[in-house]
Formats: sequence, C-alpha cells, structure tokens
Amino acid sequence: MWQNASGSPACFLASERPASCRQGGCALAELYRWLPPEAARLLLVLFLSFLVGLEREEHKVEAGSYSFGGVRTFPLIGLIGYSIAFLSGSQLLPVTIGFLVVGAFLVVSYWHKLTRAQAAGVTTEMSALATYLVGALICYEHIWIATTITVASLLLLELKAVLEKFAAHTAPQEILTFAKFLLLTAVVLPILPNQPFGPFHMNPFKTWLVVVAVSTISYGGYILQKVTQESGGVVLTAFLGGLYSSTVATVAMARRAAREQRPHLFAGGILIASGMMYLRIAALLILFNRQLGVVLGPACVILAVVSTAIGWIWSRRPDPVESQIKREFDPSNPLELMAAFLFAGFFLVMLVVTQLALTYLGRAGVNILAGAMGFTDIIPFIMGMTQAAGTLTPVKMAAVAVMIAAASNNLVKGFYAFSLADRKTGMQSLPLMIGLALAGLAPLLWL
Repeated sequence: MWQNASGSPACFLASERPASCRQGGCALAELYRWLPPEAARLLLVLFLSFLVGLEREEHKVEAGSYSFGGVRTFPLIGLIGYSIAFLSGSQLLPVTIGFLVVGAFLVVSYWHKLTRAQAAGVTTEMSALATYLVGALICYEHIWIATTITVASLLLLELKAVLEKFAAHTAPQEILTFAKFLLLTAVVLPILPNQPFGPFHMNPFKTWLVVVAVSTISYGGYILQKVTQESGGVVLTAFLGGLYSSTVATVAMARRAAREQRPHLFAGGILIASGMMYLRIAALLILFNRQLGVVLGPACVILAVVSTAIGWIWSRRPDPVESQIKREFDPSNPLELMAAFLFAGFFLVMLVVTQLALTYLGRAGVNILAGAMGFTDIIPFIMGMTQAAGTLTPVKMAAVAVMIAAASNNLVKGFYAFSLADRKTGMQSLPLMIGLALAGLAPLLWL
C-alpha cells in the first residue's frame, strides 16, 4: 500500500499513484485527471453498491413480502464502509467495529423477517455485509477485488434458480467424487516432480496436469448437461455432448435415432457434436503448447463454427414426424477417479508409442498411428503431441498428426452413426461426417 506525504497509508491521491497507472495502466486513470481525488472512488462505490441494491429491489418486488434494503439502502451501506475506512486511515479496528454495527442492524432485520415468514433466507443480509466491505476495499485502492466481489455477488443472487436446480440434480456421490478429485488436484499435483524421467521423458506433474485439464473441460460440459437437463432438445445435447465427448454423444444420438423418425434432426446433431470436438481440441492445444495452438487453433475454430452451423441448419430441415423429442443423454461423471487414472495411463502409453513410432518409423509411422487413433479416444494422443511438439517432433509434424487423428475419428463416428441409427439417419450422417473429415484434412495443404 502506498503512503502519502504524511506517511499515512489511507486513501490515495491521484498524484500519488504509480507512473504506470498515471500513464493509463489503470481503468480509472482518466477519471483522476478530471475529478477530485476521492470523487472517482466515491462514484465507483455508488455504482457497484447500486447494482447490488437494484438486484435486491427486483427480488423484493417479486417476493411480495418483507425484504431488507434496495436501491437506496445498499449505496448507503457502501458509503458507510468507504467513510469509516477513509477516517480510520491504517487502523482496522474502526472498520471492524463498523462491520459489527452494520451486522447488528442486519441481525435485527433478519429477526423481523423470521417473525413474518416461516422460511426466510439470509442472502440479502449477507450481500449487504459484502457491500460494506466493497466500500472499504475501494477506499484502500483494492479496486479489482471490490469489483470482483460485486460481480460474484450479482451472479450468485441472480442465478439462484439455476444454482438451486443444479444442487437438486447433484447426488451426494458426485459431491464426494468432486472432493476426491479436488484433493488429488490441489494437494497431490503441487508435490509431483516436474521433471522428465526415463528414456521416454515421462513427467509426472505434466501428466497429471493434462488429466486435470481434460477432465475439467469434460466436467464443464457435464455440468451444463445437468443444469439444462429439463430444457432443450437434441441440438442442445449435441452442443454440450461435443464438449463432454463427441464419440459418446454420437453413439447416444445414433441409438436414439433408431427409435425416432427424425433423420435430419439427429444427423445434424451428430455433426454439431463433432464440430464442438474441434473447439475442445483448440482449447487444449492453446493451453499445453502455444506453438501448436497458433498453427492449428484458427483452423480448429473455423471447422467448429462451420460444422456446427451446417449441423444446426440441417437439423432444422423438416422430418416425417415433427414431435418434440425429450433429452435422454445422461453422461457419467468425468471426475471419477478410475476414469482419471485410466486416462493418465492411456496418455503415458500414447507418449511411449508415439516416441517409438517416431524413432523407428519416422513421419509416416506417426501419421499411421494418428489414423489408427480414430478408433479410440483421440484426446490422449493429441495431448501426447502437445508434449512432443517442438522437442521430440517438429511442430508441423505434430500438427499434421493431430488433424489426421481428428479426421479419422470423425470418419469412425460416421460409421458408428451409419450402423447404429436407422437407415435414413445413417445415410445422412455418413456423408456429413465424411465431408467433415475431408474438411479437417484441408489444413494439411499448408502444413
């Protein structure tokens, strides 16, 4: 914390800010040029606390019963927090006493709420305490923290129905699974050695980091599937299923198509799921190998956008039966520890096999291996390429192998759809997937 001329680390004048901030490094730099030293911070306090108060005011109207505070009370609480912090300087005791006093008023409000309703939440009172802290934080120039707290509060308040719906669909076993995975990630990952071992250069830290990243992306798709379980249809399943696993989504939709008479809908959905696979690949490449991400990222994004757009248009074409189809795809939790360990093992096997193929068979061997990977989960192979590119293999060679593996996987999914779905859906899905596989090989022309 910077100090003013008197040595007090209280609130800061514009002239006391670092040179980088005065030259435009901070978002409020321009405001400091035109406003008095404290005016910009006061306006920010009013703005952030007003946003929370506005959200609570809308809640009060919807509830139709007693609720603490609104568009006037919350800005006042923010100003109280700012004023006490300003007057107390570097002393935290006055700020703490002010927090307790505001908290006492909120306790009285909550007691009054309990006397009028059998079930009363404490969310509004907690958001009021957070608003008090936001005012104090802004005074002490912790602008980023104060803004983040406000945004997080607004999201938690506004997404009440979504979060409660997610909690209702979350089984206790899934919470335990997430806790175990978090333990292995936050506790075990930092203590793993971050150096290569053996002739195949296996790095325990990077291996588990790959598992964490892939599982996290899959878990994001899994969470979205759970949250939207009772809404949307086949198209939404395709979008979210592609983030989770395009192969699993393809098999599930192909089997469902065998019972329905909606060939355009399911064929388009299968193409969408495979298009989302390219978006997933692009994210993983950028995270784990910037060079490979720069080479293939734009092509993967274009393939994802074009294929999902075509798939959506195809799914909108009329079918013999236009009845509404409910979602049935229920994926398994990707954070299951057994699945994570299996992925880690498969990833290490792919590292060894790739290095052996490169050593004894050269470029052709790596490309043949990439094509064979289409019959399995290609993500371990692609993550192996991210570790090898630029060190064991040239970046362009790794890029070619990644695109061949993705194209091969799309071709295999086309045959899955052809064999598992009804005849019309299979006859539509196979050409679409062959077209996507050929389009996925187009970047090889300039690699």
